[in-house]
Amino acid sequence: MLRNLSSFRLPDLEENVLAFWKREQVFEQSLKRRARRKRFVFYEGPPTANGRPGIHHVLARAFKDVIPRFKTMRGFFVPRRAGWDTHGLPVEISVEKKLNLRSKKEIEQFGIAAFNQKCRESVWEYQDEWEKITDRIGFWLDIKNAYITYENAYIETVWNILKRIWEKKLLYKGHKIVPWCTRCGTALSSHEVAQGYKEVEDTSVYVKFQIASSKSQINPKLPIPKNKPAYILAWTTTPWTLPGNVALAVGEKIQYVATERNGETMIYASDAPIGKELGHTGKTIQGKDLVGLAYEPLFDVKPLQTKEAYRVYAANFVSTEEGTG
Repeated sequence: MLRNLSSFRLPDLEENVLAFWKREQVFEQSLKRRARRKRFVFYEGPPTANGRPGIHHVLARAFKDVIPRFKTMRGFFVPRRAGWDTHGLPVEISVEKKLNLRSKKEIEQFGIAAFNQKCRESVWEYQDEWEKITDRIGFWLDIKNAYITYENAYIETVWNILKRIWEKKLLYKGHKIVPWCTRCGTALSSHEVAQGYKEVEDTSVYVKFQIASSKSQINPKLPIPKNKPAYILAWTTTPWTLPGNVALAVGEKIQYVATERNGETMIYASDAPIGKELGHTGKTIQGKDLVGLAYEPLFDVKPLQTKEAYRVYAANFVSTEEGTG
């Protein structure tokens, strides 16, 4: 018994099972036998084959493999169609580096059609490695009938779905601040931003928001003079979002102070780091008493100017660990 255990190798057992599955077409049989059963839809988040698979892909695919297997064992028909993601900046940037192109203008000079063709070729660079690791980890997928996002059939399907959403009046036009690549001339997704992610020390900004005494029902007990400018101080590491600012948040249970500085009243949390610069003492104010105050907008953005905008609100996420509270 001990001799048998000493010669036991788990990788050998795995490969024997995989060989059995392949020889007997177990995956294909599991689909065929349940073809008339109730369908359980599974969408495989498609990888981009112009990059090698990593250990994080193994982990994610192990998780994704559990649910389809479970639903299959429960009697559902679970087709698992593979897919290839062939769009996006990672593909384009990879091709740009290979072609030594440094700008959008150089891509146009190279030829958009020719550049697109190079991208189409690039996305299949590591297809073989992806298919090998898919088989090796026992991830059951219908690779033979994989969908490809650059094919017209896929693109037209996406447009068709978008059209149906529009017809149901589920689309609306809104405003949102997004990362923008000045070199590429396009908005960036969070995933694309993360491609070059690194931790850096960033410049932060302290901003004065002037209390609008004409609009606010200022509690007479608050130490806010009506004949002198008074400001609520805020801190941000994303100053480019300030044009879209419509509210300030305070902690109801946090203690704030009003201090005089150069003829102006400054309001901030007494325990916040800003206190080291301006002082931790002053006339105290409870955060709940600041709620409802109106302040002057930093920028004249007409669509944002509503009755609810540019006021102080209570929020449970406010802390005194950074900035002004």
